Amino acid sequence: MVFTGSSAAISHTGKVRSNNQDSGYAGSNLFVVADGMGGHAGGDVASAVAIQKIEPLDQVYGSPAEAEAALKMTITSTAGDLIQIAAKRPELAGLGTTVSSIVMVDDYAVIAHIGDSRIYLYRDDELTQITTDHTFVQRLVDSGRITPEEARFHPRRSVLMRVLGDMDAHPEVDTFIMPTHEGDRWVLCSDGLSGVVDEAHITKALRQGFAPGRTADILLKYALDGGAPDNVTIVIVDVGGQHPLYTGTPTIVGSASNPDGVVVDVAPSRSVLPTSWFHPNRAAANEPTHFEPEPEYLQELIAEDRRRRRRRRLGAIGALLLLIAAVAGGLAAFFSWTQTRYYVGADDDTVVIYQGIQQSLGPVSLSEVREDTDVVLADLPQAYRAQVERTITARSLADAEAIVERLRSYQLEPGEPDETLDEDAPSEDLSTPTPTPTQTPEGEG
Repeated sequence: MVFTGSSAAISHTGKVRSNNQDSGYAGSNLFVVADGMGGHAGGDVASAVAIQKIEPLDQVYGSPAEAEAALKMTITSTAGDLIQIAAKRPELAGLGTTVSSIVMVDDYAVIAHIGDSRIYLYRDDELTQITTDHTFVQRLVDSGRITPEEARFHPRRSVLMRVLGDMDAHPEVDTFIMPTHEGDRWVLCSDGLSGVVDEAHITKALRQGFAPGRTADILLKYALDGGAPDNVTIVIVDVGGQHPLYTGTPTIVGSASNPDGVVVDVAPSRSVLPTSWFHPNRAAANEPTHFEPEPEYLQELIAEDRRRRRRRRLGAIGALLLLIAAVAGGLAAFFSWTQTRYYVGADDDTVVIYQGIQQSLGPVSLSEVREDTDVVLADLPQAYRAQVERTITARSLADAEAIVERLRSYQLEPGEPDETLDEDAPSEDLSTPTPTPTQTPEGEG
């Protein structure tokens, strides 16, 4: 039966690139995103050819298995067309495209995928990535060598392990069938969206429940706000729902919407593509957004990744050692400073001069006994004894010795009354240094 629901497709060049190598399609039962690669003209052609070849599959199928077989065969055969195009036009060598597509059959979504464009499913307020990226960094994630967050910023994140292009006549395309429910939202997008906007913000846009077109606009704005270094293509498909249904005219966006179209016939007597596809004076305007490597290059990438991990590990160890050295140096400087400080305190029965400060760092005391004097604590008046027990800070060793001398002068003789016991009797604050007398120069008086 014909799919019941609503959809929208949108594509934007982005803020950096000068042309759009993406293509998108939203029809009655078929929905596709293709992200072209291979330079200014090659990417245009590859994604547009993919849409042109897959578009006839927008029809009603007797079963999901029938649609799956048609999708796989059509996408795989498109590689042959790209090979012929590259042979006819050598300047397009290396062209290729990702393809992520859905055919809706009854209550099922039939999915075909190759490359790093993505298909997400938003169901019950939860976003799930349905397809797996065919990239070098995804292999690193799958093997546990990097985290998904590290993969987002890995310098080799654009290296594709699988792509629909002119290097492989029999590409491996992932196909599978999933049940879909009323209220599901499917999102197909190029990495111009998924590489810039994280899943939390994609979920935020989908959660608002706007119609597919407005939701796609919101997601595009997120990508543009994030810098949009690549083309951005988004197709949103709602299963059922209250929004307007399919009108009967498919929506084609990106390079596939070029009014000149793309001719795939490669007979020697006919031009492969219209001249409007080629921009010889601007061929270097855009670097390829993706790269499909040779096996030898992949081995070098693996070796390079090992070196990167080793450098990162050595860098972390070096940073840790520097931090330890800085902390140790700071502690050493602090301890050295404490040894310029002095204070007067008490041990069990006598007055003692300490070098350092009264605090401790855990079990480590920051002071030590410099001099155990002969001033007996019990012989001091109560007010001065209390000061000593609380400790008396001195600015220098000389100050500490002066404080001890004053204490010695206050020692009580046997039987002498302690006048400091009288609350009205004044007592000296021994922490205040005794002022040095001012000397008068000779001849003045």
